[in-house]
Amino acid sequence: MTTETVVLRNARIFTADPDRPWAESVTLAGGRVHGLDQPVPEGAEVVDLEGAFVLPGFVDAHTHLVEMGASAEEVGLVDAGDIAEIQARVAAAAAEGRTRVIGNSWLFPALEGREPHKDVLDAVVPDVPVYLQANDLHSTWCNSAALRELGIDADTPDPIGGTIERDAAGEATGLLSEMAALGLARSFLASQVTDADRDAWLQAGMARYLADGVTTVVDMGVEEHDLAAFERALAADALPLRVIGHWLVKPSATEAENLAQVETAVAHARRLDGDRLRITGIKIMADGVIDSCTASMAKPYADGSNAAPIWDRDALIPVVVAADAAGLQIAIHAIGDEASAIALDALEEAIRVNGPRERRHRMEHLEVVSEESVARLARLGVVASMQPVHADPAVQDNWRAMLGDDRVERGYPWREMTDAGAVLAFGTDAPTAPHLPLHNMYVATTRRSALVEGLPANTPHLAVPLAEALTHATRDAAYASRMEGIIGTIAPGRAADLVVLAADPFATGPEELLTTEVLRTFVAGAEQRVERAQRAAGASVLV
Repeated sequence: MTTETVVLRNARIFTADPDRPWAESVTLAGGRVHGLDQPVPEGAEVVDLEGAFVLPGFVDAHTHLVEMGASAEEVGLVDAGDIAEIQARVAAAAAEGRTRVIGNSWLFPALEGREPHKDVLDAVVPDVPVYLQANDLHSTWCNSAALRELGIDADTPDPIGGTIERDAAGEATGLLSEMAALGLARSFLASQVTDADRDAWLQAGMARYLADGVTTVVDMGVEEHDLAAFERALAADALPLRVIGHWLVKPSATEAENLAQVETAVAHARRLDGDRLRITGIKIMADGVIDSCTASMAKPYADGSNAAPIWDRDALIPVVVAADAAGLQIAIHAIGDEASAIALDALEEAIRVNGPRERRHRMEHLEVVSEESVARLARLGVVASMQPVHADPAVQDNWRAMLGDDRVERGYPWREMTDAGAVLAFGTDAPTAPHLPLHNMYVATTRRSALVEGLPANTPHLAVPLAEALTHATRDAAYASRMEGIIGTIAPGRAADLVVLAADPFATGPEELLTTEVLRTFVAGAEQRVERAQRAAGASVLV
C-alpha cells in the first residue's frame, strides 16, 4: 500500500458505481480512493493520463490460479487441429527429455470423430507418461505409461464421481473422466510437484493477471497445496493481487467424510479473512461438462446418453446445509439443467433449515439451465457466476453437436439471469479458457470469437451491453465474494484498485477490446510494474 497522494486526471473514468458512473479525475491516498473530480490537494503527485480510459480493477470471479501459471509450461493443444498435430506436439515435448509430458486444452473436434485412446499416444510416446487435459479440464487422456504410473488396470474401481473409460474387454482406454481426472490423476500429479514449482507457477499466474488488468481473483477449488502456496506468498509480501478462495469439497464414501471437509473449510475461513487473502466458502462440483457428455441433463444428449450428477441430492444436501449453517459461501458447479435443479434444491433446503438471512451463495457456469431454475435462482438470491469466454464460437462445435437441439439457442443465457433479477458475475475459469479480461468482455458484448476472426456470432441475442459486461466483471464480481465494500468500484473509501487502458472501448467499438493495451494496473494504490514480455504471455489466439 502507498501513503502518497496521487491524482490521475485528464481521463475518462468508468466507476461502475451507479450513483456516479463517470468521472474525469480520481484522487488516490493511503491505498484508497479519496475522491473524484476534486481540486488537487497540496503536495499531490499529478499524473496526466492524456485521455486514457480508467475502470476498476477486474475481478476474475472464477479461476484456478496456480494451474493457470502451470499451464504456460505445458504442451498447449487448443489450436491443434487434428490427431497428427497432437501427436507431433506430444512427441516433441517427450524428445526434450521431460520426465512426463503434460498437455492441456485439446478439443474433441480435433480427434476427427475418434475417442481419446491410449494407442494414439503410445504410437509416438510409448515409455514416458503422457497426461493431456481437455480444454475443460474434466477429462484427462493418458498413454499406457501414465496408466501404469497411476496403477490403473482392469481391476481398478472407478472413483466416486468419476469414470475410468474402458473397452469391451474391460481394459482402460486411457480416458479418465470427472473425478478420475480431477481427483485420481490430478492428485497423483500434484504429489509429484515441489513447493518451489507451485510458488513459481503462482507468481507467473499473478504476473499475467496484473499485466492484463486483473487485481482480484476468486480461486474456485482451493486444495491444501494451493493454500500453502498462497500463504507462503502472503508471508513473503509476494501476493501483489487479492486472492479469494473457495475450498474444494470432493465426494467421499460417507457423509461424515464429506462434513469433515466442510469443517476444514470453516477453520481456514476463520483464520484467513484479510483483504489480500481470504477463504470465503466451499466449491462443490455437481456435474461434469457438455463436451464429454458428463453434465447432468434433464433430457438426453443427441446420442441418447445422459450422465448422473457427481453429487446426488441425498449426498449434497447435508453438505450444503452444514456449510450454510457455518456462514460459508457455497459455490456449486452446475453446467447441465438437471444439475442446476439439484443444486437449487439443496440451497433451498439450507434456507429452510437454517432460516432466512443474506447468504450470497453462487452457482458456477450454468451453461444449460431451465427458465424455471433461472427464476428460482433469482428468487433465492443466488449469484450466477458465468464465463463469457466459454461461449466463444471457436470452441462451440462439439458443445452444440452433443446437445443437438434447441437447447443450444439458450446456451450461456447471461441476459436471462439479469432480466430475472439475479446478480451476474463474470470470470474466465482459466486455464480452461484464456484469462484475458478484455477478450472476455469482447465475447460478452458480441458473442463473437476472441480466438478466430470472422466466425459467426454464437446466439447474439444473449449478448450484454458493454457497461453491463464491465459491471459484471468488477462490481458484481466483488459482490459475489462479499467484497463490494472494498473493491469493484471507483468510489470514495474503496481500495484504489484501478486499470488504465490506452483506448476507450465505449468510443471505439468492441473490436478495440481485442487490441487495446493495458497501460497501468494499480492495487491498493500501488502501481504494479510488469514487463511488456510478461504482458503478452498467455494470450491464446487460434490461427
